Amino acid sequence: MYAKCNKIMKQLAILGSTGSIGTQTLDVVRQHPEEFSVYALSAHRSIDLLIKQALEFNPAVVCIADETYYRPLCDALSDLPIRVLAGEKALLEMVTMPAIDVVVAAMVGYAGLRPTMEAIRAGKTIALANKETLVVAGEIICQLAQRYHTPILPVDSEHSAIFQSLVGENIADVEKLLLTASGGPFRTFSLEQMQSVTSEQALRHPNWEMGAKITIDSASMMNKGFEVIEARWLFDIPVEKIQVLVHPQSVVHSAVQFVDGSVKAQLGTPDMRIPIQYALTYPERWHNDVARLDLFTTQSLTFEEPDLQRFPNLVLSYEAIRRGGNMPCVLNAANEIVNLAFRQGKCGFLQMSDIIAKTMDKVHFVAEPNYETYVETDDVARRIAKELLTTNNYK
Repeated sequence: MYAKCNKIMKQLAILGSTGSIGTQTLDVVRQHPEEFSVYALSAHRSIDLLIKQALEFNPAVVCIADETYYRPLCDALSDLPIRVLAGEKALLEMVTMPAIDVVVAAMVGYAGLRPTMEAIRAGKTIALANKETLVVAGEIICQLAQRYHTPILPVDSEHSAIFQSLVGENIADVEKLLLTASGGPFRTFSLEQMQSVTSEQALRHPNWEMGAKITIDSASMMNKGFEVIEARWLFDIPVEKIQVLVHPQSVVHSAVQFVDGSVKAQLGTPDMRIPIQYALTYPERWHNDVARLDLFTTQSLTFEEPDLQRFPNLVLSYEAIRRGGNMPCVLNAANEIVNLAFRQGKCGFLQMSDIIAKTMDKVHFVAEPNYETYVETDDVARRIAKELLTTNNYK
């Protein structure tokens, strides 16, 4: 057994520190206080938890995206030597600060795109949990990472599993990426049953504890569709070589099939602290107190093909990445609108896919988008999705 090398403490910036990934990242830091220091924290508007985190970890900087919370945040931290920032411009400034080594990109949705781009330009290692960044602008992100020699390490359990399975392998020898999905809470529901499911039911994921938005995406399998797109860019693999398998036990987190017929998989308990820690410590593995997988007591492992009739978001996701251009951006923008509408009781579960598909039909296709194209596409797609919600009365 080898000892960890003596290294300078890694300085972390955690974007979205009050969310599910952010709070679990801080759990990893608690387990390794001599290796990690929290330099910066950011949140959208969860000020009470952000204050609590700042008091515990004493970062150099905190940033609240919603500027209406700036003064209360300043007042709460006035006795500490913490610089308080607010707003999108300040967040972009924060991620480029020289002292930061690793940016944990855990913001939810499209909002995480620009801060991640700025962190890449600043040469920070990116621990990427915000899958929408690659869904919306995967080509630009990959080009930037290559230009600035910036590592992007996946935090998603599925992509971390593929990443771990590829260590020491030649990407040219990959025959297929096997992305596993739990199937969510409605895996065994009929179409008729799914007509009337509620957001409360959808938020009860059988295996994982996640934020509200991603839990709904998991229930509709849009999350898996996003992961297909993300895998295409992360591993530079044609989408035709990415297959989704429904694996209800969530023990096999994903796998890689090679040209010689071998399959390498990463297994473990469904605990996000495992892939978070691996992204922060790669290429080393460090001890933690996460529950171990006991193969002697593990139930049977089963795999199913996804039902594309009941979960059409997978079809829409494959369509979007095959068309390319700005279409994945449309997919994401429309999904963010209907996901929120469903949580608010303004849209039915099955109708989310209908609105996304209609939005994809209505938005002008741009084959070679730049950043400005993505900004415009996002705005237009959101407006169209909102109009469809209103005019079609999708309750």
